[in-house]
Amino acid sequence: MQTQLTDNFKNTVLGQQADKVLRSCVHCGFCNATCPTYQLLGDELDGPRGRIYQIKQLLEGHDATPGIQRHLDRCLTCRACETTCPSGVEYHRLLDIGRQLVEQQVKRPWRQRLIRKMLCTVLPYRIRFMPLLRLGQAMRPLMPAKLKQQIPLRQRQPQPPAEKHERFVIILEGCVQPGLAPQINQATRRVLDRLGIGVTSATQAQCCGALPFHLNETEQAKTLARNNIDHWWPLVEKGAEAIVINASGCAPMVEDYGHLLQEDTAYSERAGKISALASDLSEFISRQDLSPLSPSTTRIAFHSPCTLQHAQRLDGVVETLLKKLGFELTTVRDSHLCCGSAGTYSILQPELSDQLRQNKLSQLLNARPELIATANIGCLLHLQKGTDCPVKHWIELLDTAG
Repeated sequence: MQTQLTDNFKNTVLGQQADKVLRSCVHCGFCNATCPTYQLLGDELDGPRGRIYQIKQLLEGHDATPGIQRHLDRCLTCRACETTCPSGVEYHRLLDIGRQLVEQQVKRPWRQRLIRKMLCTVLPYRIRFMPLLRLGQAMRPLMPAKLKQQIPLRQRQPQPPAEKHERFVIILEGCVQPGLAPQINQATRRVLDRLGIGVTSATQAQCCGALPFHLNETEQAKTLARNNIDHWWPLVEKGAEAIVINASGCAPMVEDYGHLLQEDTAYSERAGKISALASDLSEFISRQDLSPLSPSTTRIAFHSPCTLQHAQRLDGVVETLLKKLGFELTTVRDSHLCCGSAGTYSILQPELSDQLRQNKLSQLLNARPELIATANIGCLLHLQKGTDCPVKHWIELLDTAG
């Protein structure tokens, strides 16, 4: 694709990155075939190719408009288009740039600004989120059914295993997961303990930064990344062999710290090291001896989150682990399509999100599984709201297999 970037962008790092992505696109349109929003809306501007053209226009001097903002907002950042693209276009890099440019030029309605500000102010910080969650859980019996559905029941937190292994990893606790589904981190600790691996965490580490980053709060995301690096680094120096992440939505962000902080001379080197140590839990466990775990014959449907199969390119890793342990996996059609959770997408784009969830659940439940398994807290909570079939994190299944 030919480009004519304005002088404002041509000689900047941002402009050069965007130009590289644009020039790799041959506008073939294969991406539209796997784009969830294009499948729903049938609008070229709500597909990857159309969004690329809109961002290209911005970089070539055209003014941003509320319409462009709407089309970029509708993107789930699922990156299914990148898996499909024969030219290797890094669409998500261009999307991040385009969203920043639009945010600078187009003022959002006050309701949107308020919701986004609240999301960035509360969700990434456990010290703010947890008290509000506990209050909601206490008031849950008095709430209308629709509102009650939005607040999960409080889960019991058993004591973690005692640290007794020479090998150890750092776990990313997460921002909302410890409150909404603490059993996931506890199951992770128990499974790794049975595999001979200790788990430690930095209590002052916070959100990975993905939530504010995808809401165009880049500086907040960088601050969170620096905080995590500062608190993980002493553990890295003590010999932690990996930073294990059991929320697939967080793993791509931590793996991208090196890119996010590439221009920060004080952090760039350590950020690159942290990115290299970051590992999705499935990727890490797949390299271990699974003999301490006992088999199970449970029939399950596995939902592979977009962040697992498209962003990390780990499609099939969890499925292989589960099959090795005897789980029976059903066939799920259109497994490449997003469930509609996509971080805060279910809050900001509820109609599209609900349609995508309904489509996803119809495929997951088609073969009548005993339960649905997934790999991301966002997908798990989103799917739970649409079905009575149990939805669990796959590490919970391994926890019961032994």
